[in-house]
Amino acid sequence: LLRGESSTGKELFAKAIHYESGRKGKFIPINCSSIPRDLFESEMFGYEAGAFTGAKNSGKIGKIEEAEGGTLFLDEIGDMPMELQPKLLRILEDGEVTRIGGNRPKKIDVRIVSATNKDIRELIEENKFRKDLYYRLDVFQVNIPPLRERKGDIVPLANNFLQQFCMEQGISIIEIPREIFDIFDAYS
Repeated sequence: LLRGESSTGKELFAKAIHYESGRKGKFIPINCSSIPRDLFESEMFGYEAGAFTGAKNSGKIGKIEEAEGGTLFLDEIGDMPMELQPKLLRILEDGEVTRIGGNRPKKIDVRIVSATNKDIRELIEENKFRKDLYYRLDVFQVNIPPLRERKGDIVPLANNFLQQFCMEQGISIIEIPREIFDIFDAYS
């Protein structure tokens, strides 16, 4: 479970965990606060052909299956709809996923990394998050401080972003003047 303010780089940290782990599958990110509640279940679990009106004739693989052998990143886990939390808990416990409209569970090998900027314990007290799911997700917690608390990262990050930009644009790599870094360092 990655914790930190918005825009602290939780997804970048999750990607680093995935790529350094040697897992062969994909890194699949899901922002739990951006998927409409009505579509969340089919996006996560997939569905069989004809499972509901408007379903594709061939069915659809869900994000969990898509992450087979890799990492599923659940960003903003505190915003996951309460009615889907028991289903995610079941997947964590059994290591199997069943598509909507299906009756055959499929064994899966997926690492789940979740992230939040919310206090999950507070959500538990308000009955907005399942305690048992929290304990399954919070096996190892990493608190990511905001950039203002790790100003030593500004120079390497800025240089890295500038280098990427220059390479993408096909221009010579330029250097950022020291005065600019002083401005960055002074900014709260």
